[in-house]
Amino acid sequence: MAQQKKMVEEITSMDEDFAKWYTDVVKKAELIEYTSVKGCMVIRPYGFAIWENIQQILNSKFKATGHENVCMPMFITESLLNKEKDHVEGFAPEVAWVEHGGSEKLEERLCVRPTSETLFCEHYANIVHSYRDLPKLYNQWVSVVRWEKTTRPFLRSREFLWQEGHTIHATSEEAREETIRMLNVYADFCEKYLAIPVIKGVKTEKERFAGAEDTYTIEALMHDGKALQSGTSHYFGDGFAKAFDIQFSGKDNLQHFPFQTSWGMSTRIIGAIIMTHGDDNGLVLPPAVAPIQIVIVPIAAHKGGVNEKAEELRAKLSEKFRVKLDSSDNSPGWKFAEYEMKGVPLRLEIGPKDIEKDQCVIVRRDNGEKVFVPLGELEEKIPELMQAVHDGLYQKAVDRRAEMTFTARDFEELKDIADNKPGFIKAMWCGDRKCEDQLKETAGITSRCIPFEQEQVSDKCVCCGKPAKHMLYWGKAY
Repeated sequence: MAQQKKMVEEITSMDEDFAKWYTDVVKKAELIEYTSVKGCMVIRPYGFAIWENIQQILNSKFKATGHENVCMPMFITESLLNKEKDHVEGFAPEVAWVEHGGSEKLEERLCVRPTSETLFCEHYANIVHSYRDLPKLYNQWVSVVRWEKTTRPFLRSREFLWQEGHTIHATSEEAREETIRMLNVYADFCEKYLAIPVIKGVKTEKERFAGAEDTYTIEALMHDGKALQSGTSHYFGDGFAKAFDIQFSGKDNLQHFPFQTSWGMSTRIIGAIIMTHGDDNGLVLPPAVAPIQIVIVPIAAHKGGVNEKAEELRAKLSEKFRVKLDSSDNSPGWKFAEYEMKGVPLRLEIGPKDIEKDQCVIVRRDNGEKVFVPLGELEEKIPELMQAVHDGLYQKAVDRRAEMTFTARDFEELKDIADNKPGFIKAMWCGDRKCEDQLKETAGITSRCIPFEQEQVSDKCVCCGKPAKHMLYWGKAY
């Protein structure tokens, strides 16, 4: 048990230093390793397995909504990137450039893609000619590069993995429906698979994606009270189509500009899982994306029949679940601590006394609750326990968000909350960019979104006191 205690102690308490706790968890749970290039990380097998499970679930949802996977090039010519003025201005500070090919200087610089709107537009211009060619519903799974100054594993890295959906439609109505449809896919995924409650809404003009007419977002609240933008969906209108001269012949035999969307979710969502559900013992993973859903730990494994029974259970349960049997010579206490730190949802213990009683012990990672389960009922009981873990995590996150959501009716109240109470702040806004900027400067908070579910917490802007247009969620964010 000494080893178990040491292992838990090696993780800094989140109340002591949340940033250090986060770094400890991603390193000690073997999710990532640092490299010689600042802001670029090795995603280790356990971390990548979480991403693979996320990818598998989302991929099935995208295909169910009619999307096809494609793959665009990594490089974008400077002239192509410059075709959409607002877009390039938004990304200019984060772009990495290639200026040499081998030993020769390139005639035109190449951008390492920070996102792929311009590449898709170039492609659309070549393949979209008639209304019969529309819509195109595409998605790609790739890495992108954004030259971040301040980096942190998963949350802000210079190269990261993501999916980016890109669609093009004959009408604005279709494109807007697509934008909201995919935002709802993300919200559904976060809540039903990751046990992360989110707030759906639209970004202010200041926070809008470069080149978009509207940006929709799902915002989650982390354990430390900071917000995390967890997925976005953008409506572009026909701005990109006009910039890239994408036109199609309509049913009326006239030329029209089509309407576009894009939407994305990245490996940053792994950071959201860690910071929403983790505790001082390490990761706590929702069952849907856990690389190991059940770890089997033999007790008194040196006694006859224990390892054999454990292997029998592993073989049987592996038909339906992701299962690991740890038959190493480490002590049970070490194993308990190890798989707690890795966030495995269920731990199954089997020893001589259990075998005599034809039962096993199952321990939930989310709350430490132990249950004795007859071996003959395992296949029915485990899905119930998995759902209970998910529901427990979700409810805990909902309750924490409720406790850390505050309402401010004037600036003094907002400033006091921002200074002393981490979390979301609900407050009214007049719609003026100056007020938004002033709240960032004076209170250190940014607008997170204008939620779809509006409340009238007062009739005046929290900043200037003029008549309010919207209720916003404000807060400090990653």
